[in-house]
Amino acid sequence: MKIGSIEFDSYPVFAAPMEDVSEPSFRYMCKKHGADLLYSEFVSSDAIVRQVKKTMRKLVTYEYERPFAMQLYGKEPGIMADAARIIEDLHPDIIDINFGCPVRKVAGKGAGAGLLQNIPKMIEIAERVVKAVSIPVTVKTRLGWDDSNKPIVDVAKQLQDVGVQALTIHGRTRAQMYTGEADWTLIGEVKNTPGITMPIIGNGDVDSPQKAKQMFEEYGVDAIMVGRASIGHPWIFKEIKHFLLTGEELPPMTLAQQVQELKEYMNKSVEVKGLPQGVIHMRRQFAKGFKGLDNFRDTRIKLLTRTDYDETLALLDEIVAKWGE
Repeated sequence: MKIGSIEFDSYPVFAAPMEDVSEPSFRYMCKKHGADLLYSEFVSSDAIVRQVKKTMRKLVTYEYERPFAMQLYGKEPGIMADAARIIEDLHPDIIDINFGCPVRKVAGKGAGAGLLQNIPKMIEIAERVVKAVSIPVTVKTRLGWDDSNKPIVDVAKQLQDVGVQALTIHGRTRAQMYTGEADWTLIGEVKNTPGITMPIIGNGDVDSPQKAKQMFEEYGVDAIMVGRASIGHPWIFKEIKHFLLTGEELPPMTLAQQVQELKEYMNKSVEVKGLPQGVIHMRRQFAKGFKGLDNFRDTRIKLLTRTDYDETLALLDEIVAKWGE
């Protein structure tokens, strides 16, 4: 599979762009465990054009992250094209357009998944961005706005016609948000539509090596994208890749090994964000990383409220001592 001149090995597994998650320390862990393509958090085209410092900081990247995609969202074709030119000067490998974010502050203002209600404008934005830059432009979107409006097959054809070089499809509508099950049947239909030659990346509910294999085999996608299942569990990429390539499951990590990984993650987070922000960033990871431990409530509360680095390290060691083998 190729996106532009970027060639991927068999069974590519991409790390989904997630707001407030896909910052450098998270990407570092995903890359360490084998993610084939990393994405920035999505950034506003308006903020890029205005050079808002907080937004521009989201686009700080490192050579070891390549191949790397920067994801852009907005609703005005001209501003999106201008922002794409600015982003290209930062030397990403790919510019990805977000036509899939369902949250009200984005979709409700006509950007992200909101553009699924205005397909001509979506296509115009994609075309303007493609023409504005010389690097590959890709798109991430959803099946449609709701159950009565799922135009993804036709949308895919139009996006390809204006030069989009790969399409990621989240198997839900905007109305579903993140509830219910992802429907991969339409993703497979897009992939198998005559004339669709750009790579199709499937996204939604890939939470195990077995599910990843099923999606490749049943729907024929060129790559899969893992999102929420990687929060607190960035080594899922290693597990998936090993299973896809060998047919064998990796032995499950011990609790001590998991804690060691999360310590490394926290150290990287502190390196990137400083204190106490680097520790605070880990709360979502800790919340998902220790699911299933018995009588863990009090310790979980401590993990999710502490801001001191040394105290947090001590608490992680205490978790291994109490619940580890």
